[in-house]
Amino acid sequence: MARHKVDICGVDTANIKVLKDSEAKELFKKMKNGDAKAREELINGNLKLVLSILKNFSGRVDNLDDLFQVGCVGLVKAIDNFDTSFDVKLSTYACPLILGEIKRYLRDNNSLRISRSIKDIAYKSLKLKDELVTIDGKEPTNKEIADILGITEYEVVNALESLKEPVSMYEPIYNDGGDTIYLYDQIANKEDDYDLESKLAIEKALNNLKDREKYILKERYLIGKTQMEIAEELGISQAQISRIEKGAINNIKKRVK
Repeated sequence: MARHKVDICGVDTANIKVLKDSEAKELFKKMKNGDAKAREELINGNLKLVLSILKNFSGRVDNLDDLFQVGCVGLVKAIDNFDTSFDVKLSTYACPLILGEIKRYLRDNNSLRISRSIKDIAYKSLKLKDELVTIDGKEPTNKEIADILGITEYEVVNALESLKEPVSMYEPIYNDGGDTIYLYDQIANKEDDYDLESKLAIEKALNNLKDREKYILKERYLIGKTQMEIAEELGISQAQISRIEKGAINNIKKRVK
């Protein structure tokens, strides 16, 4: 079977050697005795671990070379700290470290600059969450984390949210085969965002709409509810709310031209 070649950081990934368990154990013995070449062979013989994790990020970054190098840092840390006396495979130990290095790099190089204090809260929260999961066997709530750290629940939620990647307002989130619902459809339009003149113009145009259209536009643009909230109130799908809303807006546009 032909192997697919991918060049990352000058490495021909099709020809990377994968070590057998017996070979790895022997190399670890040599490395522990100070054999630098054995350490290098262990690194090169486990690069496939880094590549397997990079597959999860192939569509999220422009340059996989950077992530490959970062992943290799995690691999080296794993090899240097691996304890052969435990009955655990290197891959089991290394993969979380490699993934951790990559995620940390992506967080620290996010296009949105997050303040150091917020990042510190986020990292402390994540560390505490991992510790509590290990101790209690279940994931703690944000309130529990906040109480232990001595901060508000809002600060924990805000810090954790800051680590997430930004999403386009026009990101499609649902499609039932008809109209697509985008992220901006989920954002409530608060009353203060509209001036009095705009409100009066909408009120006048609403008089020419059907009762359901009128109700939906009032709830969306005067009260500030989301499409999901209105759908639950009326007992219909969000896709139907989206279509009615867009149809009503088009009718208003035609009338105000």
